[in-house]
Amino acid sequence: MSGEGRRGWLREAKRQLEEERAKQARPIPASRPARVKEAKRRLEEELFTECQANAAYEVYRARGVMSDGRRFGGPPKPYTPPPVPVGKVNLTDPDSRNLKTPRGYLQGYNAQAVVTQDQVVIAAELNNVSSDFGQLQPMVTSALGELDQAGVSEAPTVVLADAGYWHHQQMDAIVDQGIQVLVPPDAGKRRTPRPGWDGGRYAFMRRVLASEAGGALYAKRQGMIEPVFADTKFNRRIDRFQRRGRAACRSEWRLITATHNLLKLHRHHNALVPA
Repeated sequence: MSGEGRRGWLREAKRQLEEERAKQARPIPASRPARVKEAKRRLEEELFTECQANAAYEVYRARGVMSDGRRFGGPPKPYTPPPVPVGKVNLTDPDSRNLKTPRGYLQGYNAQAVVTQDQVVIAAELNNVSSDFGQLQPMVTSALGELDQAGVSEAPTVVLADAGYWHHQQMDAIVDQGIQVLVPPDAGKRRTPRPGWDGGRYAFMRRVLASEAGGALYAKRQGMIEPVFADTKFNRRIDRFQRRGRAACRSEWRLITATHNLLKLHRHHNALVPA
């Protein structure tokens, strides 16, 4: 499942659980007693998932060798899952999470979008994790699916994303589809590379972004995506969802981005009409 030890196995099990919950798209109960009951069910489900993943990891370690044939360096640190759930669930919207944002921690969702160079949104999705790590390929896949359904046969040639989307396997998978990827390995605030993030693909991407062509292309990213969120939050004053549940909020987010596109179309039409 993962080469990161027990912690990686438990994290992957939790990710798969959240993915399954997203597919199920269970509606959030309207009454508070029903939401409390649902919260209890979820906490028990998370503990059960952790116990199952921990047991699977113990079996994996008992083999004595890793999946690539290497032997383990020593016995694992002992760990026993708690006897009762210890997590937290928001009783207003159990699907939401307390996410870290530039403005501090907020209860809500991480809204994602893929836009064209003209700020037209072609894909809008939602998740409940703070980090953008792991969202690059899902968003590209969503965008390609939307374009296909719209009858657009011309696929994107380049994907631009900020450093938070850096993900080796996902970037390689996108490149294998014939799409170039420009994602800086270093966040803008870092003055030196992260430990171990040097040489290989890290150095290659830095050279590409430092080149005149690569730098000019990547410089377009901020002017493409940031105004979409700024217009939504500050000009249209849409900074929170009105519904409960990931599926409901996803529908709301897609409606918000659809009206963004309609407003752009309206302004473009008015600009072409003679005064």
